[in-house]
Amino acid sequence: MLKRLNHIAIAVPDLDQAAKFYRDILGATISEPQALPDHGVTTIFVDMGNTKLELLHPLGDTSPVTKFLEKNPQGGIHHYCLEVEDVSRTYAELAQHGIRILGAPKIGAHGKPVIFLHPKDCFGCLVELEDE
Repeated sequence: MLKRLNHIAIAVPDLDQAAKFYRDILGATISEPQALPDHGVTTIFVDMGNTKLELLHPLGDTSPVTKFLEKNPQGGIHHYCLEVEDVSRTYAELAQHGIRILGAPKIGAHGKPVIFLHPKDCFGCLVELEDE
């Protein structure tokens, strides 16, 4: 089922400041900001060669990242993303095991279907699964 780690997502209170830190201080290659209205976030990806960091910032007042930042004003790790062969098949298999999935599959930042698994079923971590 699992393939590889795709990215680790970090919620940040200031997207420009975070981008400058990774680009100007640490010398990383970063993407342009991408608004994802269906997910309520704006993202920037930091290319790490073998994986990525995803910088998340709320897009609108109803963003799930807004609540996260209220609890963690400095930001922090929001979720991690693992690749799977087929999100739709994985969705059905996980549901059979009683794993709670937060909503229906959506298209994520990489243009591929994604689902999120409830942290209470994943040892306290929000897990995103994405088609490989």
